[in-house]
Amino acid sequence: MASTVCCKVPSLISSSAIRRRLPLVGAFCVLSLGFTNLCPILSSASLKTGCVQSLPFVSYLRSKFSTQSPTVQAVKMEGSSNTVPSIVVYVTVPNREAGKKLAESIVKAKLAACVNIVPGLESVYEWEGKIHTDPEELLIIKTRESLLEALTEHVKANHEYDVPEVIALPITGGSPQYLEWLKKSTRD
Repeated sequence: MASTVCCKVPSLISSSAIRRRLPLVGAFCVLSLGFTNLCPILSSASLKTGCVQSLPFVSYLRSKFSTQSPTVQAVKMEGSSNTVPSIVVYVTVPNREAGKKLAESIVKAKLAACVNIVPGLESVYEWEGKIHTDPEELLIIKTRESLLEALTEHVKANHEYDVPEVIALPITGGSPQYLEWLKKSTRD
């Protein structure tokens, strides 16, 4: 079922709807689930693992949304002395005010280079034996891997939840300039 939905998305959704929602939804899904979990056909032996060019929908998306095909320079994290091993950390907060306050304190303490605040989440979870559904916002925090422990402690000390979410994912590569800026903008 997942492969059917995943691979037929272009015929189900208009180009304008994809253009508006694809960057955020796509990035969130890929970061959270990975390509092979999103579409089982991607784990097929006929496709190169980790090669975006071999994905069945890439040429379609490129033809619909690309105005030009610039050459993007990327760097592997272990490949440059100007970068450090870096991570993306997810932290949920109950509202915009709490998110902004926490985000600002994280950046001010140089525990992260950047914190995005994503509104409009709805979380369903079990707490103290009951199922809860609550609106939340998501902080997407970009920082050094070496700062995870200090960042976690900062979040725990400044968050109103008893058990705040702190989930880290590795950054395996990206724009060299951005990754260098991330290094320069955070403490050692």
